[in-house]
Amino acid sequence: MAQRLPLIAIVGRPNVGKSTLFNKLVGARVSIVQDTPGVTRDRVYYPCEWRGKQVMLVDTGGIEPNTGDLLLSQMRRQAQLAIDRADVAVLVTDLQTGVTATDQEVAAMLQRSGKPVVLAVNKVDRLGSLPPEFYEFYNLGLGDPIPVSSVHGHGTGDLLDACFAHLDFDAPEEYGEDYIKVAVIGKPNVGKSSLVNRVCGEERMIVADQAGTTRDASDTPVENQWGRYVFIDTAGIRRKSRVEEEIERYSVLRAYMAVDRSDVCVIMLDATEGFTEQDSKVAGYAHEQGKGCIIVVNKWDAVEKDGRTMDEMRKKLEVGFSFMSYAPMLFISAKTGQRVEKLFELINYVNNQNAVRISTGKLNDLLAYATARVQPPTDRGKRLKIYYCTQPTTRPPTFIFFCNDKELFHFSYQRYLENQIRETFGLEGTPIRVVVRERGKDN
Repeated sequence: MAQRLPLIAIVGRPNVGKSTLFNKLVGARVSIVQDTPGVTRDRVYYPCEWRGKQVMLVDTGGIEPNTGDLLLSQMRRQAQLAIDRADVAVLVTDLQTGVTATDQEVAAMLQRSGKPVVLAVNKVDRLGSLPPEFYEFYNLGLGDPIPVSSVHGHGTGDLLDACFAHLDFDAPEEYGEDYIKVAVIGKPNVGKSSLVNRVCGEERMIVADQAGTTRDASDTPVENQWGRYVFIDTAGIRRKSRVEEEIERYSVLRAYMAVDRSDVCVIMLDATEGFTEQDSKVAGYAHEQGKGCIIVVNKWDAVEKDGRTMDEMRKKLEVGFSFMSYAPMLFISAKTGQRVEKLFELINYVNNQNAVRISTGKLNDLLAYATARVQPPTDRGKRLKIYYCTQPTTRPPTFIFFCNDKELFHFSYQRYLENQIRETFGLEGTPIRVVVRERGKDN
């Protein structure tokens, strides 16, 4: 089952190097870095691995506690939300500017939160003895400061060690493994909250025609004759060009975080609008994360129908969702309850498919059949040889093919073998991963 990774929030006033530090810690340039204060407006959310354990880092916009500027005040609100959600907060300060009044106010804000705080003094770029001005940061009352250089990477290991000292990686999930975690995702105003209210039988979520009513991700446990579930209602994911409110950007982040901790994603569409490009982006994140997926077309009661309407809609959606043709579709009305009960059966089925494990013997029987039926490709007289296949992991089912030459293992042949696996073993509702490895060269 999906396990929530501990979350570390990187906070501080503008232009102290938070994004540079974030990029250094995650080992990738995923956060925009400029010298202009306020550049990081979107929340950036990325996994980080240290000493064999994984956490999530969230980079936040700079905090200006007493600003009258609307944009900065919204960024401050988002940083507060990040702190509320985080297991540990890292306060980043700047050695070159020393302790400022804003640093003191941010430190006081963090102390009020009651969350563990690790103090990082950035731009300590020289190794050796610490400069005298470093000791000024003890005045913030957050314990021993940790000298770091986000540009060179000095001190980042010590910083992560200090963060990890506050984390419990063995903490049990709030809901046990007998609960299936279901993230309900989609554009704003497609009926996500209405569906959650319908499945739990009470008004748990605010439901309004205005898009953006749901600002946060909320957990709703449901127990019925089909099993135990946790439905995670999320804020709608919009196209970024339309996300004007800074607070809504954080809601988008929370929706992605909900996908990460889910077992199954219910991708909701509005039947009156049909497929849009944004629907494919929402679904694409769930697909990339290897989650079990169900496409749910809501508001089916509001569509004028004849005998061909559902088939025509299904064909259009198959074109739009061609990258996840494995996902089953269900046409419902959260308002009237039409076909909502079938959703539970699909969730159980897709969850089980996502966890399927196939024995190496069966896989290699299939491999022998598939390669005899369609010969592996050749290039300049050299033929691809696939020695064997095995499945090391589930969620999603992942298959490793060992061969003589990776260059010969063309994408089209990978797709052919993937289709053969699906035809033989089902795996409906789940993406699968194909990994190709070389096992020595031919003599």
